[in-house]
Amino acid sequence: MGAVSRRRFVRAAAAAGTLAAAAPRSLFAQQPRTAPRLCFFSKPLPQMDAGRLGRALKTLGFSGVDLTVRPGGHVNPARVAADLPPFVAALRHEGLDVPMITTALVAESDPAARPTLETAARLKIPYFKPGYYQYRFVDLRKELDAAGRQLRGLAGLSAQIGIQLGFHNHAGNVGGSIWDIATVIDSLDAASAGYYFDVRHAVVEGGDGGWRTAFLRAAPRLKMIALKDFFWEKSAAGWRQRHCPMGEGMVDWKMFFAMLAKSGFSGPASLHIEYEIPGATAAAREERTLEAAARDLAFVTTRLAEAYAEAAARGL
Repeated sequence: MGAVSRRRFVRAAAAAGTLAAAAPRSLFAQQPRTAPRLCFFSKPLPQMDAGRLGRALKTLGFSGVDLTVRPGGHVNPARVAADLPPFVAALRHEGLDVPMITTALVAESDPAARPTLETAARLKIPYFKPGYYQYRFVDLRKELDAAGRQLRGLAGLSAQIGIQLGFHNHAGNVGGSIWDIATVIDSLDAASAGYYFDVRHAVVEGGDGGWRTAFLRAAPRLKMIALKDFFWEKSAAGWRQRHCPMGEGMVDWKMFFAMLAKSGFSGPASLHIEYEIPGATAAAREERTLEAAARDLAFVTTRLAEAYAEAAARGL
């Protein structure tokens, strides 16, 4: 494990197994084969090479990796044709799938767009997340039109190459509420473009009923989902969003997973750790990130099993 303490890492992995085992075994037996494939978003472990990343995540129980292919990520898009194939091969050698990559691409004209998508398609990676279209809050209609043109161009390129686009609804950006980007998504080929739904950001944008209507709007064209939690915190500077471990925030996971199971979604699901991980050194933060991943994975595994078993029992 290199710098990561083997003893603490094994303890974290064991904790994940113990927590998952707390759910009735019958729930896992009933869980449909089409339940989401649980992947780990690689952003919080930037110093891990492919081999270490693969071994660590496989030990914890993940089935795949949502790999960052963007500036500052695990793969530099300027070297994607050379660096992505061996990185993916090393992850697959450890028994992990790479069903999606996270990019910063926003336009077909981006020099990294074609090489990134062509390389991913050759590696049989089915999905990618584009970057973000930001509001300037000056002329909303013009900003939406500009974002729509760029997204249509990028989606056209990805459809031509043969990799599916999943648009991420990130609060504060174009498409954060789903409704402002829905007409653009509706105009694209459903086989090659849809949504990467993030319930945490949907709750930020829409509160109670808003996140549910956003999910129902996205569900027929759902490609991937993001899993993370948060709560609103009042500080001296005012209210702010605070990232937190799964199940400790404002997302109604029981309802969301029930809706997800009813929709028939089959993955991939990308587990994010956005909350602060303490540690005096990079090595300490790394091992504590793995411990956090184990806890969050156990939470998700148990509750997904419950939701999909209940859906199956009810014939949904």
